Parts: sequence; structure tokens; C-alpha cells
Amino acid sequence: MDDKDLQYLVEKISLYEFGKHFQHTAMFNSRLRTTGGRYLLQSHNIEINKKYLDQLGEEELVGIIKHELCHYHLHIEGKGYQHRDRDFRELLTKVKAPRFCSMLPERKEQKRLQKTIIYRCTNCQLVYHRKRSINTEKYVCGKCRGKLKFVKELTNR
Repeated sequence: MDDKDLQYLVEKISLYEFGKHFQHTAMFNSRLRTTGGRYLLQSHNIEINKKYLDQLGEEELVGIIKHELCHYHLHIEGKGYQHRDRDFRELLTKVKAPRFCSMLPERKEQKRLQKTIIYRCTNCQLVYHRKRSINTEKYVCGKCRGKLKFVKELTNR
């Protein structure tokens, strides 16, 4: 699928699911990393992460397109288009669009291999779980300002 096919698919979904025309541009953006797509407020264009089509298939792609079209149509109409707005959540439910996209298999693997570093306060015994190491000479406990001590490092496997 290329940008032209994507444009056609977005226009078709917009007309069929929303009963409204999509009059801007839809395109793939290979630079997107952590999201399935995004609606651009200034230009009204929609960008889609091609990895979701390649790794999770067309069904996931259609869900992402519906989600971004919810942002698009509500913004054009001057209604609440943000994730927290009632108009947005109601339209998502109406067109059966996902609130969030699925996690890519490659991201699941990265998350699975992520390490967790555990620190404990020497004063109040509060335990801190961190993904990145911290300088125990510089940082102190947020509860009692006691000294932090490294306990162990866990790898999520």
C-alpha cells in the first residue's frame, strides 16, 4: 500500500463510517515511533505509521484511521476533539474506533527486555522502582529526605 491507496482508504472510511468527506491529505510517515497515527491541527492532514500495517495488518490500520478521523471531523466542526473530551469518546464508541492502538510486537520485545532498578530509603524504607539509574549521592528520598541505597537490578524476561 502506498500513499495514494491510503488516501483512497481514508476517504472511503470517512464517507462510510462518518457520512462526511475527508478533504485533506492522508500519508504514511516512517518517522512516527510510538503512535499509530496523528492528526495535524494546522494542516488538517493525517499521518499514519506504516509499521502498524506491516506488522499488525489492515484491520489495525482501519482502527487507527477511524481514530484519527474522529479527531479530524470533531476539530473541523469545532467540537471537543481531544482524548479527554466527551464528544471524542462518544464518537469513538459510535464508529467502533479504538481509543488507543495496539502495541507493536517490536515494542513489546523492548519492554520485555527492559531493566528495573530498585532503591530503598535507609531511613523510612520506602522502595523506589526506576528504569534508569540515579545518582544516590545527589538524590534523596522524596518522603523523608533520607539517603537512598541501591538494592538490586531486575531484568524483565
